[in-house]
Amino acid sequence: MSASEDVMVDDVDEEKESEKVSDLSNTDVVTKYKCAADIANQTLKKAVQESLKCGKIVDICQAGDEFITAQCAKVYTKGKVEKGIAFPVSVSVNHLAGHFSPLAGDESKVNPGDVVKIDLGVHIDGFAALVAHTVVIPDGKPVSGRKADVIAACYTAAQAAIRLVVPGQKNTEVTKFFAKAAEAFKCEPLKGVLSHELKQFVIDGNNVILGKVDVDQGIKVDEFEFETNQVYAIDIVMSTGEGKSRELDEATTVYKREVDHNYNLKMKAARQLLAEINS
Repeated sequence: MSASEDVMVDDVDEEKESEKVSDLSNTDVVTKYKCAADIANQTLKKAVQESLKCGKIVDICQAGDEFITAQCAKVYTKGKVEKGIAFPVSVSVNHLAGHFSPLAGDESKVNPGDVVKIDLGVHIDGFAALVAHTVVIPDGKPVSGRKADVIAACYTAAQAAIRLVVPGQKNTEVTKFFAKAAEAFKCEPLKGVLSHELKQFVIDGNNVILGKVDVDQGIKVDEFEFETNQVYAIDIVMSTGEGKSRELDEATTVYKREVDHNYNLKMKAARQLLAEINS
């Protein structure tokens, strides 16, 4: 075979790779989403069980992350399929809105009566399943009052989203029902919370559902209709207060990987850190 023929074959292979379908019309993609979701739900169950023991939050998060890594190692063992943590296990208690995944040495604990929000994500080949759950740690009393109200508001909004995120429906209608669910229980959707379309290696796609309309905050999204074969992560956060969050004096521990950027690092320590993050 001549050199020119070799080049032509390579070009064809690259063209086929570029045309590879990466939405739900591809059964392989669906299988990967399901696999990631199965591991994510197993991890969520484990994190809830660990939270009920009222231990350190950092231990709960670490146990969950290790479980994700171990379970992912058992699937898609042939070939080079990237898999693992899409979003680290986070355990946010009471007034903390979310994404609290502390560093080693943090002494924060879960206590009886706490409202605990757990969220995490798992991916197989970049196709991510994100899950979250709220649990009230038993303290011998029934869950009532404002704790019950805010959980019911979230649940009602989630049930509405399940029925509204369908082909032909608009994202703005989902936002309206979030507001109605909150109003029914005298709560407020948290400002700045967004639900994004998911794509391969992307958990914050351009199609967005607002958690709450707020012109003062300056967050605007385009209105669009949901389409067949799209995937969305629905993020709902309700508050018994005004629905406004504020930053606390806590170290940032969760970072987003920009898969479309390449970093040419000169220092050995920097390269080692990036390699650890990417693994």
